[in-house]
Amino acid sequence: MKLLLTMVISMALAGNVYAETKEKEVCKDKKDKAGNVIKDKDNKPVQSCKKIKVHKKLEGNKVPEKK
Repeated sequence: MKLLLTMVISMALAGNVYAETKEKEVCKDKKDKAGNVIKDKDNKPVQSCKKIKVHKKLEGNKVPEKK
């Protein structure tokens, strides 16, 4: 019983260790085989978009160089 309780508590605490992530949408223009940008009927470029995760960059001390 104690082992089960410690495992549950350790799993709950382990979830809080990770760095904060945010989602960002990145879009690129679609191109045909010749490398030209594809445009829709309103003459606007067609885009393909993806959502990616952006992690918060942690600051640290510079590693000293070996002599």
